[in-house]
Amino acid sequence: MTVLFAIHAVDRAGALPVRLAHYDAHKAFLSDTAAFGVRIVMSGPLMSDDGKAMIGSLFLIEAPDRAHVEAFNQADPFHSAGIWQSVTITRFLRRQG
Repeated sequence: MTVLFAIHAVDRAGALPVRLAHYDAHKAFLSDTAAFGVRIVMSGPLMSDDGKAMIGSLFLIEAPDRAHVEAFNQADPFHSAGIWQSVTITRFLRRQG
């Protein structure tokens, strides 16, 4: 049985140049999650209110348990590059959509 988890990651101040430098590696990493036993339901960058700057990341992940999601998140090139100031992983119950 799999469950859903939301990953809400907020960039540290001044992280945009580092984010852009690691963007291709991050996208390649997200293209195949089978090794981590998770499936990305949806993902994308969090944006500033004016829509001009990426300020974080949001993922909705299907996984057997939290440990799988944590391992997936730890292996992300954005994590390794220290882009995120904070990461919150929360179990999610889909009601609609």
